[in-house]
Amino acid sequence: MANVLLKHLEKVFPNGVHAVRDINLEIADGEFIVLVGPSGSGKTTTLRMIAGLEDASGGDIHIGGRRVNDVVPADRDIAMVFQNYALYPHMSVEQNVAFGLKMRGTPKAEIERRVRETAGLLGIESLLERRPRALSGGERQRVALGRAIVREPKVFLFDEPLSNLDAQLRVQMRAEMARLHRRLRATVIYVTHDQAEAMTLGSRIVVMDRGVIQQVDTPMNIYRRPINKFVAAFIGSPGMNFFPGVVKSGSFQVETGTNGALTIPIGGDIADGAATLGIRQEDFVVRGEQPNSGNPFAIVTVDVVEPMGHETMAHFALAGGQHVVRLPGDTTIRPGDRVPLDVRDGAGHLFSAADGARLN
Repeated sequence: MANVLLKHLEKVFPNGVHAVRDINLEIADGEFIVLVGPSGSGKTTTLRMIAGLEDASGGDIHIGGRRVNDVVPADRDIAMVFQNYALYPHMSVEQNVAFGLKMRGTPKAEIERRVRETAGLLGIESLLERRPRALSGGERQRVALGRAIVREPKVFLFDEPLSNLDAQLRVQMRAEMARLHRRLRATVIYVTHDQAEAMTLGSRIVVMDRGVIQQVDTPMNIYRRPINKFVAAFIGSPGMNFFPGVVKSGSFQVETGTNGALTIPIGGDIADGAATLGIRQEDFVVRGEQPNSGNPFAIVTVDVVEPMGHETMAHFALAGGQHVVRLPGDTTIRPGDRVPLDVRDGAGHLFSAADGARLN
């Protein structure tokens, strides 16, 4: 395997769209890194430049210590798995998996050995004689994985490989891909817009927006310490609750109109002025379950309750916006109930009203 280094990487398309802006990123040998962001964030374009399917407008791409900007895709020693799997419909599963090795002139006995070994690894031994049209979505995905694995490349590139699968199968395949990575110890660069995939698969996550890297960190650090309001909103399902207000004398105040001013101590040395308070759904606490001294943060009226089994999401309106609190699955709260909410100590995220940067 190999490390990957991106230095000041840029991509400007002929129509003037600046898709990738000054990307600097070092991916360690054997690391599973996930590029995540909304449509148009530049994540797939970045992946395609690493693969050599798009030319870089500026900057350098190094794979295993070698600059590969001018190296054709076939000679970069990478393997890419696409969203649509790109299997050859007229070939059997065995022929699809073996195709790359055959094109390289690998000896027949070596091809057979590696195909059988890869099929065993992925549990597709019984499918080798079938054509792609006779396979389910999950089986096609495994065949596409097999075609990449059998080549034993330096780097694996994945472009939203699970997006065409149903929800249950996506969960299953996420776990299988995590197991595969542990066994292969491969360098993996994985693109997705799905936060659950990013959180469960990546050793580090790269959050992108409008061609710019917003934050690079471990999944838990990004979730608990987002660097700005965009990351806080994008990572998490549903996204973080936001309350516009002001910092004043060491506290954050929210003007709600009907509820008056709500106040939460923020600590630290933060200058007075306009700001936005972010609170994760699970960081609200219903008063009575965990009593605090003084008044609760807010008393809200629940308007929608979504039972999920293991948890319940309760929706409420406050300070001109719609918000969500995550409750235990066996909660007795129902629509129309008035609920006193506190915020766990130290759980508030404070962002600048001007540029969204983290303040605390």
